[in-house]
Amino acid sequence: MDIKAKKTRARIQAKQVRAAVTAPDGPISLIKHFPAAAFRGRVIGGYWPLAGELDIRPLLEACHEAGHGMSLPTTPRKGYPLTFRHWKPSHLLKAGAYNTREPFPEQPEVHPALVLVPLLAFTRYGERLGYGGGFYDRTLASLKAKQDIFACGVAYAGQEAATLPTEHFDYRLDGILTERYFKAF
Repeated sequence: MDIKAKKTRARIQAKQVRAAVTAPDGPISLIKHFPAAAFRGRVIGGYWPLAGELDIRPLLEACHEAGHGMSLPTTPRKGYPLTFRHWKPSHLLKAGAYNTREPFPEQPEVHPALVLVPLLAFTRYGERLGYGGGFYDRTLASLKAKQDIFACGVAYAGQEAATLPTEHFDYRLDGILTERYFKAF
């Protein structure tokens, strides 16, 4: 089986695992486990959660209230990295690709030092399985070329996999934040 087929199969399995995970207090638990002191004064790149993902909006609001600069990505056409734009919880957002919400183009572009990364599955080594578009792999590589960044996956603890199919361009996470813990790799 080739790597593309392995990833497709892994995505199907990861979606089934994620659908079975329940953690009603998960969004609030993220706040308790987030290492805020380590990122004080740095711009955070969040994301608007998709259906089924652990809802990070309470964490984003808590980080904003704590004085962090906040940003959300805008989705470009396929093959390009995401662009992060300034965001506050009071800002209106427009409909984005893939049923997300994103800042309007008038918001200034920013380069976050901490990027919260959505995913379908992760390993204890920081390997990540995304949705297959490559947006975060390109984005993290592009940001890393400009400055030091910390790529932190966000998921339910139950989304951890023993192994995942990966390729050389798959960006490895620097840490993972779940409803149960934060771990740096």
